[in-house]
Amino acid sequence: MSKIDKDTVEKLAHLARLEFNNEGKDQMIKDLNNMLSFVDKLNELDTSNVEPLIYMTDETNVLREDIMQQNLSQKDALKNAPKKDSDYFKVPKVVIKK
Repeated sequence: MSKIDKDTVEKLAHLARLEFNNEGKDQMIKDLNNMLSFVDKLNELDTSNVEPLIYMTDETNVLREDIMQQNLSQKDALKNAPKKDSDYFKVPKVVIKK
């Protein structure tokens, strides 16, 4: 089992854009090492006769028929818009340069 040290936590913190004080680093080292020891315990299990898990449950999704309806009129949709004209929402122009 590999151990997490201060350098590893500093590299992870840099990659995740996190900042820790010394107490936070110590706690993170402790927590990450606890996680690794848990995973090592799982590696001790014999899973050679266990089928891979594809779904978490045997339940199936119940889907409803997709029925098109007009629930909101154009007038109602535009009613609370901050900027609009008679038929459309007005939004700032977006230009993407490649």
